Amino acid sequence: MTTAYYSTVLDHPLGTVWSLIRDFNNYPAYIEGVSKSMIEDDRRGDEIGAIRRFCYRGNWVRQRLAAHSDDAHLLTYAGIEPLPFPAALAEDHSPVRYEGTMHLREVVEGNRTFIEWSVALDTASQDAARWQKLFQSWIPDWTHSLARALARSAS
Repeated sequence: MTTAYYSTVLDHPLGTVWSLIRDFNNYPAYIEGVSKSMIEDDRRGDEIGAIRRFCYRGNWVRQRLAAHSDDAHLLTYAGIEPLPFPAALAEDHSPVRYEGTMHLREVVEGNRTFIEWSVALDTASQDAARWQKLFQSWIPDWTHSLARALARSAS
């Protein structure tokens, strides 16, 4: 098991950030490259067990909402199927399992939000470093995309 992790402070209030990400189906609103997202079986986007299917850069991905807390401002999702990307790693093994967590905390000074985003990857030991490096590059990109979405909605 290996983990990729990124944290930063967003210049927006906790309630604003949480209202954008708390709906598991809201991915296209804050992750650039996600063109569509849908929750299967008519479940709600805050219902634990809900499965979202989304298109990211032309690739369809399915994830299950594993944990969701309005009190703790925490959302955890788990991959259901092997990742279909990137094409450069197509002949390599995808992680057998992965689980991502977004956790928000209030930064009192300046009414900002501290975000931690981690992804735990369960993969073959020979592939662990490669996958950790890849996710370690993706998570900051996704977090910066979230920050840009917040900036757009604030203006």
